[in-house]
Amino acid sequence: MGAACQVRRRCVVMPAASPRSRPSRAQLAAAQHAKLPDLIRPGLRCLFVGINPGLWSAASGQHFGNPANRLWPTLHAAGFTPRRFLPSDGEELLELGFGITNLVGRATASAAEVTPAELRAGVPTLQRLVRRYRPAIVAVLAMTAYRVAFDRPKAMPGEQDETLAGARVWLLPNPSGLNASYQLPDLVRLYGQLRVALDAAGSAGDG
Repeated sequence: MGAACQVRRRCVVMPAASPRSRPSRAQLAAAQHAKLPDLIRPGLRCLFVGINPGLWSAASGQHFGNPANRLWPTLHAAGFTPRRFLPSDGEELLELGFGITNLVGRATASAAEVTPAELRAGVPTLQRLVRRYRPAIVAVLAMTAYRVAFDRPKAMPGEQDETLAGARVWLLPNPSGLNASYQLPDLVRLYGQLRVALDAAGSAGDG
C-alpha cells in the first residue's frame, strides 16, 4: 500500500459504486452505518475532518462523494488544488499534502443522526490519529459539531487557541449543500484564510 494509503478505521468494506454513477437505492441502504477508510499519510500539511460519512460517500468509497457537497469546488476556488478535483481524486489530494477523516466513523443519511455523545467520543480517536500521523494543521469542517465535540460553544471560524496532539486547529463551516448559512463565496473566503496560513507556514519552514 505504501505510505499514501487509506487507513481503515473500524471499517466495514462496502462494494463501491462506479465513481461516475449514482449509487443504487440498494447500495445506499447497505451503506447505512458502514465505515469509510481515512485518507491519510504521515506528515500532511492539513487533515480535513468532517462530521461523518454520508451514505453516498460510504457507498462509493469516496469522501465528500455527494455531488451536492461543495468541498471540492471550494478547495479549488480557495487555491488548495490546481483544478476542481472529483471525490475519486483522493490520491492526488494526498500528494498535495491534504487528507480527510471524520469525527464519527459510521455513515448515516443525515449528519443530524449523529449524537452529541458520538461526537465527543470521536475526539480521543482523532487525537490518536493526529498523534500517529502528525499533520501540521487539523481543520474541522463543521461548526456545530466542533462546538459540541470539543465543548467550545462559542467557537468561531478560523484558527483556534487550542492544539490537538501538537497540531494547530482550524474551524471551518460544513461544505454540505444543506448548510444554507454559508454560500460558496463565504466558504471560499474562509477556506482561503486557511490556505494563506498554510502557505505562510510553508514559507517560514523553507526559510
